[in-house]
Amino acid sequence: MTEDEATLSGRVKSIYFENAANFFKIMEVAVGTASFTWAEPTIVVTGSFGDIKEDEAYTFTGKLVNHPKYGPQFAADNYHADRPTSKQGLVNYLSSDKFPGIGTKTAERIVEALGVTAIDQIMKDPAVLVPLVPKADRRKTLIDTLQANLGMEQVIIGLNDFGFTSNMAAKIYQTYDTDALEVIKENPYQLIADIEGIGFKRADAIAARLDIAPDDPTRLQGAVFDTLSSLTDGEGDTYVALKPLLDQSIGLLESARNVEIAPKAVADAVLALANANKVVADGDKVYPKRLFDAEWEIATRLRQMTEGDTKKVKAASLKKALRAAAKASGVTYDESQETAIKSAMAAPVFLLTGGPGTGKTTVINGIVHTYAALNDLSLDVNSYQDETFPIMLAAPTGRAAKRIAETTNLPAGTIHRLLGLAVDSTQYEPKDLPDGLLIIDEMSMVDTYLFRTLLAAIHPGIKLILVGDKDQLPSVGPGQVFADLLRAGVLPAMELTHIHRQDATSSIITFAHAINEGKLPADWQRPAADRSFILCPPNQLPKAVGQVVAKAGGKFDHTGIQVLAPMYRGVAGIDELNPMIQEILNPLRDARAKEVVFGNVRYRIGDKVLQLVNDPENNVFNGEIGIIQGIMEGKYTDSKTDELTIDFDGNELQYKRSDWTKITLAYATSIHKAQGSEFDVVVLPLTLQSRRMLRRNLLYTAVTRARNFLILMGDPRAFELAVQEVADNRHTSLIARLQETMPGRVAVDKAKPAPDNKEETHDEPVAKSGAAPSADSARPHDEATIAGPDAAGPATAGATDPAPVADSEPAPVEDEGMPTDWRLTPDLVRAQSIDPMIGMQGIRPEKESES
Repeated sequence: MTEDEATLSGRVKSIYFENAANFFKIMEVAVGTASFTWAEPTIVVTGSFGDIKEDEAYTFTGKLVNHPKYGPQFAADNYHADRPTSKQGLVNYLSSDKFPGIGTKTAERIVEALGVTAIDQIMKDPAVLVPLVPKADRRKTLIDTLQANLGMEQVIIGLNDFGFTSNMAAKIYQTYDTDALEVIKENPYQLIADIEGIGFKRADAIAARLDIAPDDPTRLQGAVFDTLSSLTDGEGDTYVALKPLLDQSIGLLESARNVEIAPKAVADAVLALANANKVVADGDKVYPKRLFDAEWEIATRLRQMTEGDTKKVKAASLKKALRAAAKASGVTYDESQETAIKSAMAAPVFLLTGGPGTGKTTVINGIVHTYAALNDLSLDVNSYQDETFPIMLAAPTGRAAKRIAETTNLPAGTIHRLLGLAVDSTQYEPKDLPDGLLIIDEMSMVDTYLFRTLLAAIHPGIKLILVGDKDQLPSVGPGQVFADLLRAGVLPAMELTHIHRQDATSSIITFAHAINEGKLPADWQRPAADRSFILCPPNQLPKAVGQVVAKAGGKFDHTGIQVLAPMYRGVAGIDELNPMIQEILNPLRDARAKEVVFGNVRYRIGDKVLQLVNDPENNVFNGEIGIIQGIMEGKYTDSKTDELTIDFDGNELQYKRSDWTKITLAYATSIHKAQGSEFDVVVLPLTLQSRRMLRRNLLYTAVTRARNFLILMGDPRAFELAVQEVADNRHTSLIARLQETMPGRVAVDKAKPAPDNKEETHDEPVAKSGAAPSADSARPHDEATIAGPDAAGPATAGATDPAPVADSEPAPVEDEGMPTDWRLTPDLVRAQSIDPMIGMQGIRPEKESES
């Protein structure tokens, strides 16, 4: 016990509140003895406790704190049950009703032989009971009861001794149960792989206490595994090159203990992890096992989907269904939209991409109505009653799902909800989905883990349509799935390029497309009807943002005003802006207005809050924005703790104080968190302080969140830098896996490596709607011309017909190996596909004439 720690002994009178997820409890304790002055007969004790029971005595270690609302209370960080200290007391305890079958004589025999430390000896070695309690069933009852009463307690106490917080101790106990302390003592680095939130340095501090040597193989493996996880799950890659993995692992090892580590020993640690099947080493690439498996599973399942029996559609039937879809939707499809819809009907898996205003929503509606017409399906959900609705719409976030539901007038939900996913989608057995049409919107937000899980629930009876904007930010989790699917060229795909949603008063969409082309319009700083730029130095930016928000707040509902920022820290960071905007849009109106404090955050009725974690049971997911509808003080609740009532688009939920770590204010959010959402007004402040974050896809994603008004603020150099900086492609192998799994489906130049590294890659191999192809775009070996896996895929760029359907004219077939474009390029020469003497037959060299 340190000098500032206090002790308290007493009997638990009542447990007001307990959270099963992290063992946190609020209790009233009758004071027995205390190392501090306390005049009242009882005291409130809070902390993380195991299987603590009412009306039993405990000793707590911690400190007396003064809660700003509830007054003085004892915050315990450790505890133990008060056990009998005399032989007679121990006899009485063991012969009590707690231990059926153990009478007074048996208890006396145990205490006589083992003394007052009998319980500790039994817990350490149950075999000491064999000569004292002859009947095996009674021995088992005694041991099981002691373990039930003291096992969890001992683990929690032991974890507290290692310095773990309440939440972390709960995670560890739930993972390892009563074996937790043994697992940690045997290999503390196992925590890195098994417990989210524990990294190498935390595990290494425990290892140092356990005298594990700096060059111990388990320590080296722990550093490698932690580095690999940081560079994949943390950076978005699915593998790491061997040299940077070794270099960073060595740096981590030496910085943690300031002891030089031999590079060969770390290389041996990589091999040991590979032999233990925890990582996969493939040449110079090292993968976490689950990401290596996930990429292969994605490729394999997509191949199975494309090999399934595809219902052939007659051209006449498709034409009729398209007319019905156009009539039902009230639109006239242009040539590219018809091509996309027809291609989707002809393929079991189809990819659709396009920027803002290019008509993705129109095509999605067209696909839904055409599919319904071809299969004689009603789009009236109520008509199905207990039957499963065969058209499924989903997106990664609740807001994105709501948008697709509004545009199709059909039910839609999150992918997690569709699959019944728990929070950790990596530990999940997927449920099967019914036959029908499945459309996934905002695919650029879907990471490798989630897409693998989605495909595990899909079978060949489902037509899968994946829709997204390939130029937006990639997923938060590892991989760049949608971009890789497009680049691989093994699946039918189409990119919509013609801008439909545009009028004389709208400049946001054309501005976004200019950004995507790597430029800012010449007049980008001049005000437009729906867009403006405000020049402002960094130190004045927060105040200027406040003025803009205040003005917007007079014209718009504050839920439709969104400030987006690249970073949390800094003068114009999210942490600085949120409380300032809260005071502008939702100030305390009077002294009677309710407000609760949690850490540095104040919550009020009417506040806009952001959900930070997935909570499938309550149908609310990471990135969703809700509004606080009510605040209930603890004295009025059954849990005796404050509660917030939050409305997430009609889904009203109660958040106890222990749940408030799952939310934060949402007046200002990161651009990543806003992906999949649209807002009436977007305010985007940028400075060069965010230099390392500024990329073209970040700016493009932010701008495309604005529905009606876009306010750009800050340093123009920051916007110019963002447009110029192209984000690196992530390190992934999905393209290679897809092309290896589905060989012969893509006509790529075999002399080039598949673009699975961070070097510049070719444009995505998708058919682009709009203008006819240029001569350069028609080269047979240019990946940018690949539209589908083979002749059965959708048309290439500039073509007007979709994938061939039954009774339609067959696509022309070229002679094998005969290119259609005879221009000589360096790529064709390297591939040795073109005779370097082409066109020079009959020409003979001549001697140079003498001058």
